[in-house]
Amino acid sequence: MKCSQYKTSAGEGKERLRQSQITEWCHSIIASQAVKGGTYIDATMGNGNDTLFLCRLAGEKGKVLAFDIQEQAVQSTKALLAEHGCGEKARLIQDGHEHMDRYLEPEAADVICFNFGYLPGGDHRIATRPDTSLRAIQKGLEILKRGGMMSLCIYSGGETGFEEKDCILEYLRKLPAKEYTVIVNEYYNRKNCPPLPVFVFKM
Repeated sequence: MKCSQYKTSAGEGKERLRQSQITEWCHSIIASQAVKGGTYIDATMGNGNDTLFLCRLAGEKGKVLAFDIQEQAVQSTKALLAEHGCGEKARLIQDGHEHMDRYLEPEAADVICFNFGYLPGGDHRIATRPDTSLRAIQKGLEILKRGGMMSLCIYSGGETGFEEKDCILEYLRKLPAKEYTVIVNEYYNRKNCPPLPVFVFKM
């Protein structure tokens, strides 16, 4: 089975946008804006859904790097990619995303995805932290190409708290407007601390 390239028709795009899950929304925005066949980073591998999406977006010519500190995440992602014929497409790296600059040069990536929080189905005590998350975003912005984009799914409340969300938003608010465009979306009528989809475009 071959890893299929990400494609969407107008009808399929509308169907995806109707789905209110934060990951579906972020994928739709990325697919509509990103350079096809580029270099993509999944900064929070998790169970591999973003990695698989980026592999399909990369097609034959692009490449994908995915990061996570947990062996469980690496193995789950490896199995998912193999199931969909993308097993050779991504480089899976068991390392903190704050170290991504060890693997890529400045202005090398077209898209960088973050999905903050903990591994679904994993140990909830192991989660992204404000200090390492901020360092990872800073490194990511250096690695991002001009014209590239960063997607951030930010969760808060419950076990994850609000500190990480507040730190990230405060940092993004201070980015120079001449260099970056920051768009913060909001689930306006949902209760219980809904996730926040954020997009950063490097000018």
